[in-house]
Amino acid sequence: MGRVTDSGPPGLVPVDLLIRDAWIVTMDDERRIFRSGALAVTGDRIVAVGPSDDVARAVSAKETIDGSRFVLTPGFVNCHVHITGEPITRGYVPDDTDWRTNVFDWLIPTYMAQTPEDERLSAQLAAVEMLRTGTTCFIEAGTIMDLSGVVDVLGAIGIRGRLGQWVQDRAFAPDDDQAALTAAAIARLEDQIAQFPAAGDPLLAAWPCLVGHNTATDDLWRAATALAQANGLGVTAHMSPDPADPDFYLATTGRRPIAHLADIGALGGHLSLTHAIHLDGEEVALMAETGTHVTHCPMTAMKGAYGASTAGRFPELQAAGVGIQLGTDGNNNGNSADMMRAMYVMAGLFKDARRDSALFPAHQVLEAATLNGAAGARLGHAIGALKPGMKADFVAHDRDRPEWVPLLNVINQLVWSADGRGVHSVWVDGRRVVEGYRVTTIDEDRLFAQVEAAAPLIVARAGKSVPCAWPVL
Repeated sequence: MGRVTDSGPPGLVPVDLLIRDAWIVTMDDERRIFRSGALAVTGDRIVAVGPSDDVARAVSAKETIDGSRFVLTPGFVNCHVHITGEPITRGYVPDDTDWRTNVFDWLIPTYMAQTPEDERLSAQLAAVEMLRTGTTCFIEAGTIMDLSGVVDVLGAIGIRGRLGQWVQDRAFAPDDDQAALTAAAIARLEDQIAQFPAAGDPLLAAWPCLVGHNTATDDLWRAATALAQANGLGVTAHMSPDPADPDFYLATTGRRPIAHLADIGALGGHLSLTHAIHLDGEEVALMAETGTHVTHCPMTAMKGAYGASTAGRFPELQAAGVGIQLGTDGNNNGNSADMMRAMYVMAGLFKDARRDSALFPAHQVLEAATLNGAAGARLGHAIGALKPGMKADFVAHDRDRPEWVPLLNVINQLVWSADGRGVHSVWVDGRRVVEGYRVTTIDEDRLFAQVEAAAPLIVARAGKSVPCAWPVL
């Protein structure tokens, strides 16, 4: 990106940064798109967006960037990603395992084999991948054990996120003390929230991250809900990627999972349920009535054969007004943290499954990755759109690439043609954290070498080997 400095004439609004002559997809209330637009930033906030000449005449910029090569969008919000355990063992889990085998025989042993240093390396790798593919904010799925260490390294990189340790409390063994397990789980939630509060919209804050499925008692669900509502937080949990979850709830409560959560007061705008594939019509209606969010992880659903295309009710959820947001899940499930790849899959999955090309048009998919994600992260007031007063979290996509030429319909191009490899630069909170396809806040080469060295050791400690259908010599 070309730069010039300009102190400007007196009387103009002083700004730190002006990017001019770019395509700008604002995602504002009118969904305006500027073919030759400008964006001005002061500190961590956007102060102006509009036609390039109009904005340039109104401001005096310390730094001006020629954006004619770029498309600017809000940063993407990844609402379900495992930043520890899986980035550092990406792709070693076989892709022909069923859901139970994948989770219990592979993923959980992998998570438990990590050291605190492994978690920090994994989190850094996840942040680098997300930032370099345009994600500026994420919600952790809840597999962190060394939360303080992970927050430290992520803070240095400069990504925005809501995260926490995984929490569950259900007593499965006959000699487990249920009351003690629940008390310990609630105390962990309270401690995390106190240590990393969300007040003031910091880059990183702690949330209740429940494992979900059948692992939380009603008391834990109620406690997590109360903590979220009292502190302006969200709750994230896995639910119903497999019929096992409905089967459990029907057997133990007589209701399906979403209906039971409604009965105990756990549904609402604070809650994001990940996967939510095996639902019935009543559950869809309950989620719509309560404003509960759904995080769709389409790449994982396809790879894991969850049945999204045959059993998933995402078109019905969309029609009912449920906020559908996007996630990439783990690097042994969806295998990529590139939200633009997830957008492509979301846009196409149900068109084909239902033979209805009207389902999930590109503009709705882009809303899922930006505005809906921001709302699910409880940050809709601050991120998800490029308009004055919002946080300066945005992405510069490089048009000087074959997948961007010619540029006729920018929304179609973003969802159907481009991917995260075309992300040239990224700003988070007004700070440029990616420039020229590289993260500016960490030594990428050193990180990659450290991960390469650490990964085989984790696999060995987990008691696993790396399977391959063909001989590796």
